[in-house]
Amino acid sequence: MTKPQKQHLITYAIIGIALYLIVSGLSFGVFSLLGSRRGLITTTPLPSGQEHFKVDRTAPKTESCPLNGKYFTKQEKDIWSKRRPLAVMIENHAESRPQSGLSNADIVYEAVAEGGISRFLGIFYCGAAEPLTIAPVRSARTYFLPWTLEYDALYNHVGGAGLCDDPTVDTRAKALCQIEQYGIKDMDQFGISFPTCYRNYDRLDHPVATEHTMVCFADKLYKLAAERGWTNVDAKGVSWDKNFIPWKFKDDAKTEDLGSMTSISFVSWKGYEAEYGVRWDYDKTTNSYKRVNGGKPHTDLENKEQLTAKAVAILFAKETGPVDDHLHLLYGNIGSGEGIVFQDGKATKGTWSKPNRTARTKFFDMNGKEVVFNRGQLWIEMVPTGTPVTY
Repeated sequence: MTKPQKQHLITYAIIGIALYLIVSGLSFGVFSLLGSRRGLITTTPLPSGQEHFKVDRTAPKTESCPLNGKYFTKQEKDIWSKRRPLAVMIENHAESRPQSGLSNADIVYEAVAEGGISRFLGIFYCGAAEPLTIAPVRSARTYFLPWTLEYDALYNHVGGAGLCDDPTVDTRAKALCQIEQYGIKDMDQFGISFPTCYRNYDRLDHPVATEHTMVCFADKLYKLAAERGWTNVDAKGVSWDKNFIPWKFKDDAKTEDLGSMTSISFVSWKGYEAEYGVRWDYDKTTNSYKRVNGGKPHTDLENKEQLTAKAVAILFAKETGPVDDHLHLLYGNIGSGEGIVFQDGKATKGTWSKPNRTARTKFFDMNGKEVVFNRGQLWIEMVPTGTPVTY
């Protein structure tokens, strides 16, 4: 082979390698773009701000959470004290389970959205010190807003029922309109882009419809909120807890004082037991209640553990509707009504009261004395007045 031929061969080889690298790079870029849009690439976006943050689990738990009384470390309090509570709409369609992040919520509210299918409002604050995946995030409903306002919380959701000028939605059910009217610190996913929130079609081990795929990340939501001027204080310097009234908390009852209750069960709409019946099994050893949903242990996808609560409060409220062609419902969770609080293996019948939209919901026994909750995660179950509760 002559010298010129060798030079040509080397040149062709270099050009060939360069073209291969360019084509490979373009292919990967296109696949990544399409994959991220269609949910084919499911790698969790790299966390920002707290990539390497880890709570020292061996540190003393000396700091009481103002939301549920649970004790956390000083390190965790240093984080939450610079934030405000984050309220997230999380769906409970049978296809969407298991959810991500519910086990880290300080308080969880549950109520029917439409068609007998319940939805959760998770309140994240003390238990969300480390980066946290929350899914599937779903749309707003009006009766979750008064609970959000109790904490002056950030409100994360994916759209919702009714803009102010939407003639197809009953005025009372226009959640998006009310979010604006009430001055709620709105974290609507429609205004939030990847990687803070994105659709992950491969989050579960079975295919699901698009509406069951939205994933958001708590640390990124908090970072975005700070950019909008919503930290522990708002843009005017007003602290989120200026008017916040915490519930009263206590330690668990002594072993000899625990009740003998075995379980609590109910379904908000008759005929929906198979997929939406709820049962809380009492575990006397841990003095906690383990959640069963649709006849199966209800777990958190992130840690594979069954959801538990230290106390479960049933709130009976008047159900109205459907009130429009979208089948929207209304619940009377402002005012007062009957309630039952379950903790320490016992049931305390009584009432609940929430005088106005921003007031704290409180629970009382039959003598009018405010209920003192056990420290730990709390679940508030709002069901239609007259719903049978077996225990």
